[in-house]
Amino acid sequence: MKIYDIPGFPNPLRIRIVLAEKQLASQVEFVKVDLPAAEHKQAAFLKINPTGTVPVLELDDGTRIAECTAITEYLDNLDGDPILTGKTARDKGVIHMMQKRAESELIDPVGIYFHHATAGLGDALREYKHPQWTARAEWGKLQGEKAVAGMRYFDSVLEAQPYVAGDAFSMADITVWAGLLFAHFARIDVPDDCNALRAWKERVDGRASVVNPA
Repeated sequence: MKIYDIPGFPNPLRIRIVLAEKQLASQVEFVKVDLPAAEHKQAAFLKINPTGTVPVLELDDGTRIAECTAITEYLDNLDGDPILTGKTARDKGVIHMMQKRAESELIDPVGIYFHHATAGLGDALREYKHPQWTARAEWGKLQGEKAVAGMRYFDSVLEAQPYVAGDAFSMADITVWAGLLFAHFARIDVPDDCNALRAWKERVDGRASVVNPA
């Protein structure tokens, strides 16, 4: 298998944590994509993934799977023993619901804020942004506020249970953790009163797959 990504970036890191959780890193060849140079927006990469995003998983038969949730589903179920996406119908439903919320209410708004309300990754990517830069910047700032609201939402969830989707660590936890990492990089602070979220992050920070991702 191959994974097209760039080390240390939030979404690629999500999959590298999955690989560590599933002990699959030795089965993967990593192909670096230079995001700051806009390599993911060029014709060669767009043939690999038309949406121009990383990570992308390429199987030995040439099949390519993009989007973190889809890649996680594949990797987690490869051995018939899913530990991150749910074993029962109920668990699958709850995990996928919280995974969607982790994306729509936290990591995606942080990404929009970073790319449109700040300098983002630099000049090489500027031409791929919306031409109405000023309007986009204001929208980006609103998304930053949405991300903070998302932090407060997950804080309330974690006041009642140990993990984002219930009693067990799941892909939803990975996404929230990556969202907070991205927020820190984008200089969006976790509210001081989000004690449950802060305590949860401290626990996840110490998890072996997070300390040493693939």
